[in-house]
Amino acid sequence: MSIAIRKAQKEDIPAIYQLIMDLALYEKEPDAVIISAADLERHYLIENRFQCLVAADGATIAGMVLFYPRYSTWKGPTLHLEDFIVREDYRRGAIGKQLFKAFLEYAAAAEVQRVEWVVLNWNAPAIAFYEKQQAVLDNQWTICQLSRTEILQNLKQEDESI
Repeated sequence: MSIAIRKAQKEDIPAIYQLIMDLALYEKEPDAVIISAADLERHYLIENRFQCLVAADGATIAGMVLFYPRYSTWKGPTLHLEDFIVREDYRRGAIGKQLFKAFLEYAAAAEVQRVEWVVLNWNAPAIAFYEKQQAVLDNQWTICQLSRTEILQNLKQEDESI
């Protein structure tokens, strides 16, 4: 098996989308994905909203890392790692480590001051992997989110004092 880590291309979009669906299933959120493969293609190739590196075994996409730029008012430029997944039949072959290293090389070349991501607290294999990479797992911060529906509902609410 000869794995090549490279920037994702248009023909990789269906496999990337399938990896996203596989990750949603693994994370017990199979109905949470609302984008389509066409949305993914538009966001990546036309709107340049994110970057994606893939691990390719010939024509097979074995894994991917999807990330985008952020800005920290304390640190400066950062990268947010959104999704990092290796197909189950390719795990334990150092592909995850190769993908993560390629992501870190991208971050170093981009001269960011920090990379960050979130991991579910029950995902012991992922936590163990990140700890081996010397990542600091910080449990002092709470993730806050609003969905599109909640954003719109929030905007419709009358001004209320906090």
